[in-house]
Amino acid sequence: MASAMHGRRPRLVLFDLDHTLLAGDSDMLWCEFLMQRGILERASFAERNAAMDRDYRAGTVSTRAFSEFYVGTLAGRSAAAWQPEREAFLREIVAPRLSPAARALVHEHLRDALVVLTTATNRFITELTAVELGIEHLLATECEVDAAGLFTGRPLGTLNMREGKVVRLHEWLAARGQRLGEFESWAYSDSINDLALLGAVDKPHAVHADARLAAIAAERGWPMLQLHAPAP
Repeated sequence: MASAMHGRRPRLVLFDLDHTLLAGDSDMLWCEFLMQRGILERASFAERNAAMDRDYRAGTVSTRAFSEFYVGTLAGRSAAAWQPEREAFLREIVAPRLSPAARALVHEHLRDALVVLTTATNRFITELTAVELGIEHLLATECEVDAAGLFTGRPLGTLNMREGKVVRLHEWLAARGQRLGEFESWAYSDSINDLALLGAVDKPHAVHADARLAAIAAERGWPMLQLHAPAP
């Protein structure tokens, strides 16, 4: 391989999704999408959705409460039953919020790196986003499915959030017979919730950083990027 020939470690590039590559939050946008379609009741759900988003940004919500709240929106249906909504969500809501600059950055890294999309949002919601970006490898919160093939509304296994992103990354690499130290590792994120992930790599990058992450990035000399205008 070219990288080995030049004595350089292969590159591993980790992208957070929400507010990093995506102008907005997948979970929040999914809930709004379902409310617009009458699948979730706005009167009972909108305030809880906004409160969950505030607590996540503040870093005060537990990973379990966060994951159960949003995975719960899928409960009672199968993946096949949700597929029309999932496709429309990508087409109408997500794809327009992936800026040319975000797409170009991903494409640039795909040329010479192992690229992973790592997100606290559940796999079912984000699978098509990864495909849209051309990213083969996705680490996301997993969803439990019952014997009938219906989503139970409960997350499964280690939640891909905060320190869980690092745990899941190491598990994924180990399953491939690899270790993080074998790579020149990069990570991009907007959130203080990803401080553990950013701290675990060689080249952390803050993208549209929240106030707490921006302060740490400035103190540590991490690059800070802007990939898109504020979400509409």
